[in-house]
This record gives sequence, structure tokens and C-alpha cells, in this order.
Amino acid sequence: MKESQPNRNPQMESKKSIPPYMKAISGSFGGIVEACCLQPIDVIKTRLQLDRTGNYKGIIHCGATVSRTEGLRALWKGLTPFATHLTLKYALRMGSNAVLQSAFKDSATGTLSNQGRVLAGFGAGVLEALVIVTPFEVVKIRLQQQKGLSPALLKYKGPIHCARTIMREEGLFGLWAGAAPTIMRNGTNQAVMFTAKNAFDVILWKKHEGDGKVLQPWQSMISGFLAGTAGPVCTGPFDVVKTRLMAQSRDGGELKYKGMIHAIRTIYAEEGLLILWKGLLPRLMRIPPGQAIMWAVADQITGLYERRYLHSAAL
Repeated sequence: MKESQPNRNPQMESKKSIPPYMKAISGSFGGIVEACCLQPIDVIKTRLQLDRTGNYKGIIHCGATVSRTEGLRALWKGLTPFATHLTLKYALRMGSNAVLQSAFKDSATGTLSNQGRVLAGFGAGVLEALVIVTPFEVVKIRLQQQKGLSPALLKYKGPIHCARTIMREEGLFGLWAGAAPTIMRNGTNQAVMFTAKNAFDVILWKKHEGDGKVLQPWQSMISGFLAGTAGPVCTGPFDVVKTRLMAQSRDGGELKYKGMIHAIRTIYAEEGLLILWKGLLPRLMRIPPGQAIMWAVADQITGLYERRYLHSAAL
């Protein structure tokens, strides 16, 4: 009777998983590091997407122009809301994805199907878009589109002042401008990203959750980078429309774009189809490296937790 008990350990171990709060903590630390490293690329992406007159000739020209005319610090405009937004977003994304994955696991075997992983990722993306991403990105984009560094010449003096001004002039829901394309963008991105990250970990490094193996940072960066490439290509139009909807205000009276579908039609009619993928290159320069940085940090935290509390406990 006693000899049959150890045979259960591998199965029991496979059912154990990292708790959602640890996933949330790992994501928040990864978000802080990512924000500090990649903020300039996000500023350039936003400026390119909002440029309708051809002031910027490309990524390098845009960055050089902003630095020359507004100072180097301008490339870190909106860092406070961006870093806060990434920290909270990744905490919610990683934590909610872990909760949803647990809900989609087979109750008998404890395994998660690919369909369940996709649905959990999409659900986490929708949740983060509604709770965190949309209001923070509205503030971030309004700050980033302002040109110059003199506070006296700027409409928005900082993140808090920007949020208050938007709520006063446009109402509370002004902070949720562009919510629909943000939901579509983030839901699709996370469905692809979580599924691809798990697949690359298994294929490249033979890493399975709960096996006690801690990936090297460079291994996590490769998996994260590859997982972060597909989403931007698929969701480019949603990102452009999101930026346009978030950037417009009621200063001139009527809003140019009435909603997601109207914005897509208007942009296509006035500027052409390819404009819906404007800013794709800087997105590809930011999102895959951002995922590489975030996963390098997050995998170290969750990997150490696995080895100390899951794998060692099973032994």
C-alpha cells in the first residue's frame, strides 16, 4: 500500500500551478523594466500615427526631429502614465489569465487545451483593455501628441491634470474613448501571445509549467520576442483607429470619428488602406522587445517560485 503512493506524485505535481498572485507580481515587475526601456519607441509610434501632413519621414527622422526641436526628454513624454499603466496592465493580464486558465482546465486531468489557452488569453486581454489600458492610453496619447516642453504652452500639464481636463470637458467616458478597438486589439494580442509563448517554451526549451525548470533570461527573451511578433500585424488597424479616437477632443466642436467602424471607413476613404497599418514598424520595434524584456523578468520570478515551492515540495 505504501509503495503505490509515490506513483501519484508526478500526477499530483502536474496539477499544481503557480498561483495567480505570483503571476500578477511577476508581470508588474516586468512592466516596470519594459516601460523604462521602450518609452521612446512608443512616443515615436504615436507621433507617426497622428502625423497627417508628412512632417516625419520615418522612425529615425521622427525621433531625431522630436529630440532636436523639443529636447531629448520629450522622447520620455508620458512615462509616468505609461509605466503605471504597464505595471497594472501586466499584473491584471498575468493574474487574470492564470485564473481563467484554471477555470478552463480539465477537472479530471488538470490539463489545459489549446482552445482553453486561447480563450483565457482573449479574456485577459478584454479585461485589461476595459479596466486599465483604455483610460491610461487616452491620457498617455493626449500628453504625447503635445509639442514642446514649456508647461505654459501645453494644454495638459501632467497625467492628473490631463485626466481631470478630459473628464471636465468630455465627461467620465471621455477616458474610455476608443474602447472598442482597444478591446479587439488587446483580446487578439493576448490570445496569440499566451498561446505562442507556451508553444515556444515547449518546442525550444522543453519547458512545462510546474516542472521546476527555470529558463535562462535569454531563453525567455527569445520565446517572448517570437510570441510578440504576430499580434501587431493582425491588430494594426485596431491600433491606428484606437489612437485616432483617443487623440481627438471636442475643442473644435464635433468629433471627426464617431466610432470604430466609422473611423476605419473614414481613414480608408481619405488616406488609403495602408494607413491602417501606419506605425506598424515602430510597434514591431516596441512590442516584441517589450515582451522579451517582460518575460525575461517574469519567468525568473515564477521559475524561482516553481523550483522553491512546487518542485521541491513534490520531492
